[in-house]
Amino acid sequence: MIGRMVAVLTLAALAAGGTAPQAAAQLAGAQAGNRPIHIEADRGIEWQQAKSVYIARGHASATRGNATVTADILYAYYRPVGQAAASSAPDQRQQNPLSGGSANEIYRIEADGHVHFTNGDQQAFGDHAVYDVDQAVMVLTGKNLQIVTPNETITARDSVEWYDKKQIAVARGDATVTRGDRRLRADIVTADVEKKDDQPAQITRINGYGNVLVSAPGQIAHGDEGVYDVATQTATLIGHVRLTKGDNELRGQYGVVDLKNNVSEILAAPPNAIARGGTTTRVEGLLVPTRKPSVDSGR
Repeated sequence: MIGRMVAVLTLAALAAGGTAPQAAAQLAGAQAGNRPIHIEADRGIEWQQAKSVYIARGHASATRGNATVTADILYAYYRPVGQAAASSAPDQRQQNPLSGGSANEIYRIEADGHVHFTNGDQQAFGDHAVYDVDQAVMVLTGKNLQIVTPNETITARDSVEWYDKKQIAVARGDATVTRGDRRLRADIVTADVEKKDDQPAQITRINGYGNVLVSAPGQIAHGDEGVYDVATQTATLIGHVRLTKGDNELRGQYGVVDLKNNVSEILAAPPNAIARGGTTTRVEGLLVPTRKPSVDSGR
C-alpha cells in the first residue's frame, strides 16, 4: 500500500541523541519521479548504523502520498545504492546521508503495536506488519485483523496480506468478506481490486478456498471452493455444494447463486463436464412442504 521507496535520508528536527519530541525525518526520492516519505514520532527517531535501520518510537507514522502507516514503533531497514553499494569500505557504507555523499534505499518496513494503514478510503488494522518494498507486499498479523473499504470489510484470524503489484488482498484463517447483508467465509479468501482513474478502488472478484460459505438473507450456500462476482452479485460454488433455504436443501457438485435476483441453481457437475458426459453424480434435494396450521372446527 505504501509503494516502492528509493530514498536518500535527510533528517530534520532530530537531536543528536534522536530523542527530540515530534522528531521528523524526510526520505527524499533519489529519482525525480519518486515521492518523498515523511516519518514522525513522539519519542524520537534512532539511527542504528551497525544494523542499517532507523527506529521511530511513540505513535510513529510514515507517510508517502496518500498512504500512511502508524504504529507504536516503526523500523525502516535500508541498504546503500549506487557508489556506496559498490564500495566495501565500512566508512562509505555507513556515511551520514546528511553529507549527500551516499544514497540509501529502504527495502523493508516493520510496524509493531496498534498498526493502522490508510490509503485513500482504504484502511487496514493489526498488531504487527511487515512491508517488503522490493516485492510490494504487506503482511499484517495479530488480533482483530481487518481491511476496510467503503463497501467491504475483510477479517481473518491468521494474517491479512496485500500484493500491491497484483492488486490482490489475501486473508487467511476463518477469513470473511462482508458486504452489506451478504457474506463470504472460507479458510482462505482472496479479493481482486480494481482502480480506474481517480475513482475509489473497488473489489471486483472474491475467491474462497476451503469450507466456503456464502450467505444472504434467506439463503445459505456451502462448497469446497467459491467465486463471487461483485458486479453480477453471483456466487459460483464447486465441490460438495449445498444450497439451503429454510428447511429445504439441494446438494450437488456445482452451484450458482444469484443473490441479486434470489435465484439458485445446482448441477451434478460444471456445465462443460455435463456436456461431455463426464459425470454420473446425481443432484439430491430435501424439500419440506409447508404445513398449514390446523383449524379447530369447535371454535
